[in-house]
Amino acid sequence: MMPATNDRPGPRRAAARPFRLWREVLTAYAAPALMAGTAGVVTGQADLTVAACSSIAGTSAVVAFLVGAWLRHGGQPRRWTTALPRVVLTALLVVATAGLAAALGWFAAEWLPAHASIHAAPWLRRLRIDLPVSAALATTIVTLRWRATVTQARP
Repeated sequence: MMPATNDRPGPRRAAARPFRLWREVLTAYAAPALMAGTAGVVTGQADLTVAACSSIAGTSAVVAFLVGAWLRHGGQPRRWTTALPRVVLTALLVVATAGLAAALGWFAAEWLPAHASIHAAPWLRRLRIDLPVSAALATTIVTLRWRATVTQARP
């Protein structure tokens, strides 16, 4: 008699929807806007509510578009993006996009007010956190979704 396991014959999970960049970008905007916006309303943080629909969701949508378009590479993925383990590819892209977003956030929050005629507003300081966190989350989700569809398409 064989031991009981959780393995069942047949497909283990439903097939993932095909990767559609427009859908990923829309989701990347809507999800953080709704979540952060709700958190801002519930906690009474007006600045979080405004940031939810601007810097947080906007960064997520832009990063999702850029990463998704780069991964698709005109419908022909780069060999190394499909050869690397999913976790390694995701980690590499997250470090790159979060690093760039952090640099952009620092530039906007620190360098611009010090070197240009831009007043150091509180919303500028939020960018140091909002941009890299949003970029990291959007990159992770888009990369994992893309990779799941590429892996399934292989024989």
